[in-house]
Amino acid sequence: MIKTINIGKVRVGGNNPLVLIAGPCVIEGRQSCLSLAGRLARLSRKEEIPFIFKASYDKANRSSIKSYRGPGMAKGLEILAEVKDKYGVPILTDVHSVAEVGPVAAVADVIQIPAFLCRQTDLVVAVAESGRIVNVKKGQFLAPWDVSNVVEKIESSGNRKILLTERGVSFGYNNLVADMRSLLVLREFGYPVVFDATHSVQKPGGEGNRSGGDGKWAPALARAAVATGCDAVFMETHQDPRKAMSDADNAVPVSDLADIWRVLRRIDEITG
Repeated sequence: MIKTINIGKVRVGGNNPLVLIAGPCVIEGRQSCLSLAGRLARLSRKEEIPFIFKASYDKANRSSIKSYRGPGMAKGLEILAEVKDKYGVPILTDVHSVAEVGPVAAVADVIQIPAFLCRQTDLVVAVAESGRIVNVKKGQFLAPWDVSNVVEKIESSGNRKILLTERGVSFGYNNLVADMRSLLVLREFGYPVVFDATHSVQKPGGEGNRSGGDGKWAPALARAAVATGCDAVFMETHQDPRKAMSDADNAVPVSDLADIWRVLRRIDEITG
């Protein structure tokens, strides 16, 4: 039986409806973030979608030193707090160091451990000890059964509020493959499983000084994941992905989300 994790009014896992985690890859500015968050919040109410807003205040693992990273922690958390207060949605954001955990825990409902950092014991334990819900992105270099070691680190703190996210595994150079068996393996740990549809179609470093990807395939992989079995779908979205300052090749146009979600919800209802 998959554990139910309560995130405000959103319930992930158990026999609860499929959850959407969505937002921009990185905060590009206060107004654009609030505008997108408002649009997503309205969509979630209209379509009755259990929804968590995701955005990063810093992208510390960009390909190039020249790449836009975000507004930084202080300004970014201020914007995320405003989103939370204005629209009443839970907030998910990621951390990259132990020093960030305290300030982030004061704002975010879910703290995400980036895929490249999922083996960093001090960071994993610090996030767990914050008492917040922990979303672990499975590293592109990890077999799904190796996530048991990450779960053990989190549980060592007494924290049992865990989400496990599949985002593809490295397959040769600059390529990822989404192995749907991974979702089934992760579910055996008893915690809700998230499928990251947009990062699963990423091509890390595929454009030389930035990552590329095939965002047009993200909805298809999301459909396969929901049919296989997951509790939430993670999709980075943007008003105009062509102009996105990070992961432009992978983001799903926000205008497409309603139609995508209706299909995903129907698959979830059929497969149970």
